[in-house]
Amino acid sequence: MDEWATFFAHALDRRLPTDKLEQFAKVLSTKSPLATPLIAELLLRPSESRHYELDPQVSLYAQALLQIGILDVPSVLRALLRHSTSRPVEAAKDEQEGANSSQTRWTKSYGHEERLVYGLSKIVAAGDRPKSAQEALGTVNALTEWMRLLVMTNAADDMMREIGAGNDAHNQETTAVRVAVGALLVALAENTTVNEALRNRCPKDTLKGFSQSLSNFTPLLINGSSMFAERLELYTKTLVALEPVDKKAQKAGAEIDQIIDSAMALGMDNIPVVEIPTMNSRAGLYVYLNSLLTGRPMVDDNQLLNFLHNRYQGDIQTTCIDLIVSSFDILANAIFRSENTETTFLLRSFLINKVPLLISIISAPMFPPLSPELCITEALTHVDTNAFPTFSSMFDDTSAGDMFSDSVRQDFCFSCCLHGLIPEESIERLLGEIPMQTLPAGGCYTKDEVLEQCLSDSEKIEAFTDELEHMDGNVGAVSEAITELLRRLCENKDTMALKSLCVHLARKPSSLDVLLIFDKPLTFLPPICQLLDTWRYDDDQGEYQPVYEEFGSILLLVLAFVYRYDLSATELGVQTPDSFIAKLLIRGSTARHMDDLSSLETSQLDGWIKGLFNAEGGGLGDEPMALCPPQDFYLLVPTLFNQIVLASQHGHLTNDVLHGGLEYLLDPSLLPSLIPALLSLASNILTTPPPSSLLNALILPQSISAEASLLHNAILPLPAPHLSRALRALQRATPSRTDLEPLITALRPHLHFSRSAINLTTDFPVPPNLPTAIRNTTRALVSWSPPAAPPNYNPRLPVLAVRMLGARRALLSLLEELGHQCALGNAGTAYDVVASLVCAPSKAAAGVQGRMTLREALTAEASKVGAEVGKGGPEAESAEVIVKLYRRVEALSAGGGIDEQAGMMDADLGIGGVGGEGLVGEDMMGVLSGEGMMGLEGGMLDDMKLDF
Repeated sequence: MDEWATFFAHALDRRLPTDKLEQFAKVLSTKSPLATPLIAELLLRPSESRHYELDPQVSLYAQALLQIGILDVPSVLRALLRHSTSRPVEAAKDEQEGANSSQTRWTKSYGHEERLVYGLSKIVAAGDRPKSAQEALGTVNALTEWMRLLVMTNAADDMMREIGAGNDAHNQETTAVRVAVGALLVALAENTTVNEALRNRCPKDTLKGFSQSLSNFTPLLINGSSMFAERLELYTKTLVALEPVDKKAQKAGAEIDQIIDSAMALGMDNIPVVEIPTMNSRAGLYVYLNSLLTGRPMVDDNQLLNFLHNRYQGDIQTTCIDLIVSSFDILANAIFRSENTETTFLLRSFLINKVPLLISIISAPMFPPLSPELCITEALTHVDTNAFPTFSSMFDDTSAGDMFSDSVRQDFCFSCCLHGLIPEESIERLLGEIPMQTLPAGGCYTKDEVLEQCLSDSEKIEAFTDELEHMDGNVGAVSEAITELLRRLCENKDTMALKSLCVHLARKPSSLDVLLIFDKPLTFLPPICQLLDTWRYDDDQGEYQPVYEEFGSILLLVLAFVYRYDLSATELGVQTPDSFIAKLLIRGSTARHMDDLSSLETSQLDGWIKGLFNAEGGGLGDEPMALCPPQDFYLLVPTLFNQIVLASQHGHLTNDVLHGGLEYLLDPSLLPSLIPALLSLASNILTTPPPSSLLNALILPQSISAEASLLHNAILPLPAPHLSRALRALQRATPSRTDLEPLITALRPHLHFSRSAINLTTDFPVPPNLPTAIRNTTRALVSWSPPAAPPNYNPRLPVLAVRMLGARRALLSLLEELGHQCALGNAGTAYDVVASLVCAPSKAAAGVQGRMTLREALTAEASKVGAEVGKGGPEAESAEVIVKLYRRVEALSAGGGIDEQAGMMDADLGIGGVGGEGLVGEDMMGVLSGEGMMGLEGGMLDDMKLDF
């Protein structure tokens, strides 16, 4: 050990070149072998003479020793961690007890940690490390410790910033270290050795700890590198799929939770606090409805009606009025905030097509003198006329002439009339002018009528699908009919009609939003996924191209839902990890090594390469398709394109031959394969950049049929965000390339396809101090005094706060502002607003473990503070606030009420409650959308300054 210490000291003093260091180190390792962790410790520890910052030369030495196998990745990471400035002093001292060095930590280690970790990232990304499953798992364990440390230090830094003691320079340094660790994690996510070790060799506790740490760490990267944050968010979901499901523990845990919840509720009810009169503020319902429609629409009829029943306690008149007014409010807020057209379309469709149906349900028990017309009349008097003026005012000289907002009141009234809530002659009185439209010519649709017409005449399917974008009140029946039609066509295996319907829906993303206003994905996607999983050739199959076209078109709709809403395999109804859909979501953009392919897969791949690019063979015939079912083809696409890129780089494919082969892939029968193809190219664009001719042919095809062009426009938005980021990274890495800008420009219109709650492909302005932003937003909501316009409210802010701060810290910010508002005399409104925020449905990706919701965080806080109530002092006051809020949230979320009545009446309307929930059982797998099909650029690490 002393020999190694002396060797490193002399090498640093003499600035020994790395090639000489490698030679001497090999000799020394033979003469005086020493364990790898000890070598790393000797190289990276501080000393009495060197303790401020690590010598930059050490980074070069570490790289050299890694290359020749004397060091490994886990040893370097642990030695860095052991002496990091970020480590608590006491922990470092305890670990160093008995050591010769009196220095336990570097004075300032951030710079060399960033350099070293980036260097490790580059080595891992290149595939040079880890070399074994043991090293891979050691790296995972070391990174788990690193992530825990960085999460802890970030929390401490946030506390310092909140009291005004933050340091900008320090924050920049720690952020740089976090991003470097994020880069290494992204490299790990793309490393075959690591993923194989996690799948086959990883102990359960190690995998669980890594997954939970990654879930907690990822939000810290949103500010520093949203690209890494998104990639790791998806990787977290993949890790969940690897964790074995313990059914007994699951069942026992559910029973224990139920017992605890019952005891908790009983305990909370017995705590003596002075109750505050319930107030149903306009702001409370405003934030709740916003939460349902932010990102992916999550409008569960029974859940919403139950919330309204608990909130208004049977006051039907007020329920109807407030629901209408709040629905106008959320649309007005979107207009004032200049939200994109898809968001305003969704909110408008909810107001015009969904709210009248809800009013029909809620007002059913009314009897004179109460009537729906009375409620609607009263509600419209509270609607902001600046946001929604009369139709005739559009022609005034002072009007901006916005047809969108000017017609909303009129559309809403006619929709209410269509559903029998008001007579037609009352519309003129409600609008204060003669209406400029009439009721739909076809009258009020029912689901069964629309379904029957579609089944009897397939040509009407496209026309009814187009009606999903209408604002006439009939959309609910059409939506329910379309989802039922999808199920029927799957059951009957009518793949030709199903293909046409799926393509038409995929071409109109806003129609997918409308479907989710009236249904859950689990009501109609599982039959489609099952059909794709079980798809087989007929024994007497004659033609294969039509089969591929039908399969690809149906698959396109499933992938459109996955990419638009970040759906998990669980939410698609997939129940086995061996299914085609599960495999596609996990590794659908990852090219495989040729050695990893089976003999059948190798034969299939060889057939496709020859069919596409062998000009002497007469072009692409039926043989590759006959030997390769479509499921196998889509799983082979990333590997196929990896081979195409390699062949192009080595001169085995000329541009003419390449273009000829790609033209076959641009045929409608194979065009959906561009999704995994483009994603796989994006994943490796820096390590194995594809020729620009290939990218141009796929992104900006020149010779393509009109039908294929329409399909191409529906396909490109799915991989566009990931591909655009990859191209920009390649552009930064090679500034001399001028051929990339036209491709980036072509992708720009397609970058906003996703409607996940926090879409990191768009520029979401992250406030510099999230806790303060949460408090300010809550304060604005509590202070809102109608008839003033709704406050400028971004409904994605609470979601972002939970992701970045964690549910508990976000809740503490809400509680702090709640206490402040109570002191100002605004308790009633404040409790209503905060309780509505806590009750909002969680937008966290399904299956991501360790992600607590606001409601769960409130339950945890309430369980700890009950004994403090009544003791006096600030802590008692805070405890009382928590108890009161807990009771309010539980009262709003309590089951029962009008659920059954709503379900029965909903069914009568043909817009009924969500079905198909029995498709999800206890043993539902945890594979989530993502690591494969939504993977990011594995080679993107090279875009950063990763050299030592």
